[in-house]
Amino acid sequence: MTANLVQQQQHRPALAAALSIIPGIGQLYNRRFIKGSLFFLLSAALLIALYDFLNIGFWGIYTLGTIPMVDDSRALLVQGLLSVILVVFLLLFYAYNLVDAYRDGQKLRSGYAIPSMKESFHAVWDRGFPYYMVLPGFFILVFVVVFPLLFMISLAFTNYNLYNSPPAKLLDWVGFDNFTTLFTEPIWRSSLLSVLSWTVVWTFVATTLQIVVALLLAVMVNDARVKFKRLIRTIFILPWAVPSFVTILIFAAMFNDDFGAINRELLAPFGVQIPWMSDPVWAKVTIIMIQVWLGFPFVFALFSGVLQSISNDWYEAADVDGGSRWNKFRHITLPHVLYATAPLLIMQYAGNFNNFNIIYLFNEGGPPVRNQTAGGTDILISWVYKLTFENNNYKMAAAISIIMGLVVAIFAFFQFSRSRSFREEKMF
Repeated sequence: MTANLVQQQQHRPALAAALSIIPGIGQLYNRRFIKGSLFFLLSAALLIALYDFLNIGFWGIYTLGTIPMVDDSRALLVQGLLSVILVVFLLLFYAYNLVDAYRDGQKLRSGYAIPSMKESFHAVWDRGFPYYMVLPGFFILVFVVVFPLLFMISLAFTNYNLYNSPPAKLLDWVGFDNFTTLFTEPIWRSSLLSVLSWTVVWTFVATTLQIVVALLLAVMVNDARVKFKRLIRTIFILPWAVPSFVTILIFAAMFNDDFGAINRELLAPFGVQIPWMSDPVWAKVTIIMIQVWLGFPFVFALFSGVLQSISNDWYEAADVDGGSRWNKFRHITLPHVLYATAPLLIMQYAGNFNNFNIIYLFNEGGPPVRNQTAGGTDILISWVYKLTFENNNYKMAAAISIIMGLVVAIFAFFQFSRSRSFREEKMF
C-alpha cells in the first residue's frame, strides 16, 4: 500500500504530456492502456490515410498548379483549403491528446483510481453528451458555410477572370491587386462608389419606410374604436401570402415604360409619361415603393402581436396622469414594440441589403450607366451576380463580396449593440 502511494506521488503529469508528443504514449504512461492504444492507432491511421491528400493540398494551395491543361487551379485550391481545415481539426485532436494525458497524470498523482473501461465510457458519455449533439451541426457548418466562404475569399486574391480561366490557364496569387484596382481605376472606383451609396440608401430608405408604414397601420388597427380587426389584419397580410417573385414580375409589367398599365391607363389621360424603368432615378423610386409593399405585411403582423401583448393598465395609468395620445405612443407603445422586435428589425435591414430578387427581377439592375460596370439600380449583391455569371470576372466579384460582408457585419453589429435587449443581456 505504501509502495503504491509512493509510486502515485512520484507520477509526473508533465512527463505524461511530454510523452504525448507521440499521441497515446502519455496515456500508456498513465496506465490508460486502452485509451492510449486507441489514440495511437487513430493518429497513425489518420496520418497514413491523409498524408498524400494533405501533401498535394498544401502544394496546390501554394503553387495553384504548374502545368496548364493538366493542373486545375480551382481543384487544387479546393483541396488546399480542405487540407487547411483538416489540419486544424487534427491540431485540435493533438491538443486534446496532450491535455488529456496531463490531466490523467494529475489525477493519478492525487490518488485517483484508474477506472474500468465501462466506467470510462459512461463518464465520457455523461460529460460529453452535449458536445456529441452539437458536433454534427458544427461539421456541417464548417463544410457548408465556412469552406465556401474561404474559397470565395481566396478567389479575391487571384487573377481568375474570363481571360484567365482554368484549366486552360493557371491561376496566380496576386495579393491585394484586385482591391487596389477596385479603389484606384476610374471605372471600378466610380462603379463601387455609386453602387455602395445606392445600396446604403436603398437599405435605409426602403426598410425604414416599410417599418414606419407597418407601425402606423398596426397602431391604427389596434385602436379600440376600430371594428372588424381580424378582417383588416387579414387584408393587410395578403401581400405577404403572394410569392414575392410573382408580385415583382407583375409590378415590372405594370411599370413598363411602353405598355405598362401605370403609364397607359392611369397617367396617359393627363398627358404624363414617366420613364419608370429607363431613368435611374425613377427606377430607384419605383423599386423602393415595391419593396415597401412587399415588406410591410411581415412587420405589420409582428407589430400587431406585440401591441396586443401590452397591458391596458399602462394606458389607463397614463390617462390618469393626463398623458396625450402622442405621449402614450412615445413612452409606452414605441418602447415596447422596439424592445420586443429590435433583432428582427435589424434582420430586415440586413435582408434588404442583400435583397437580390427585387433588383434583378424588376429590371435586372438597369438601366445601364455610362462609364460604369454596374446598372443604375444595381446593389452590391446584384452587381456581384452580374460580374460572376455574366462577365465571369470572379476575382472582382469575390473582392466586392468581401467588402459587402464586412459592411453587413459592421452595420448589423452596430445596430444590435445599440438595442436595449443587447445592453441588458450584456449586464448578465
